[in-house]
Amino acid sequence: MKLAETVTFGGSGLDRAAQLRGNLTEMDISKGQSIVIWRGKVLVVNKDSPTLAMLSCTHPVLAAAPQIFLGRDDGTMLFTTDISDWEPPSDQEAQSLGFFDPTEQRHPDLPASHVFLELRGCMNALSARDCELAATARALFQWHQSHKFCSRCGGRSAMTQSGWQRNCTSCNASHFPRTDPVVIMLITHGDDILLGRSPNFPEKMYSLLAGFLEPGETIEAAVRREVLEETNVEVGPVTYLASQPWAFPNSLMIGCQGHATSKQITIDPQEIEDALWISKSEMMDVFAGTNDTLFPARPGSIAHFLIKNWLADRLD
Repeated sequence: MKLAETVTFGGSGLDRAAQLRGNLTEMDISKGQSIVIWRGKVLVVNKDSPTLAMLSCTHPVLAAAPQIFLGRDDGTMLFTTDISDWEPPSDQEAQSLGFFDPTEQRHPDLPASHVFLELRGCMNALSARDCELAATARALFQWHQSHKFCSRCGGRSAMTQSGWQRNCTSCNASHFPRTDPVVIMLITHGDDILLGRSPNFPEKMYSLLAGFLEPGETIEAAVRREVLEETNVEVGPVTYLASQPWAFPNSLMIGCQGHATSKQITIDPQEIEDALWISKSEMMDVFAGTNDTLFPARPGSIAHFLIKNWLADRLD
């Protein structure tokens, strides 16, 4: 396996069995196992060493809730079910604070070891298979939540193809899950890298620059444009490094390396709050915890992955 494939959410070889999506029967579903989503959170067992909880698709907690077919694992049909209509007790209400919601929710009809957690908070502890299942499930339900109506005629649409398609009930137009491509770039100049800070970042946090691709644009062009727009730094050669599905809500992060032709920074305050160059030795101190002037993106993000492997000279 190439290093690029070891990024969090980098995949586990799940058999998605796309050929079965239009042919599943009630019996197939009744024999299946389901991971459970609640308002974007995932149900895990043992929060201190979490694994995705698997419930029978016929479990009473899942009754009448929408289900999506994820694939097969050693002959077991895997689904995901969204029970977002469940209302937790008032002392367990979700409270989004910054990047993720640290609160926990426990359903009264499930064992006490089963708890809903924010995926950002537990992704580094999950196996590659659990990460792939959770990211796929979360992204699909986010898409369904935001695409209830047809973009062609405005009519209501309905889930089909075991959750991998929506059809308009008025004009019969078909709609498919979308993924938004985002470039995220390790911009280097000698032994220095360029970091930026958005206003909504936690205090002292800096990360790699990133931005959405625009229509008619190549990955390389997007890297150069985004860096220029945000910092006025021009970039020469650009190479692809790795990608990461990022289900917050439904992006594909395309990691690249670009070589800056200069180091003069002029930020656009409409784009970012600050930007700076930091040397490899200084960044090593940051990762070692001996330099607290800033801290990098969270472990599990492709930004953290690229910086860590740049420090170790392992980018390939």
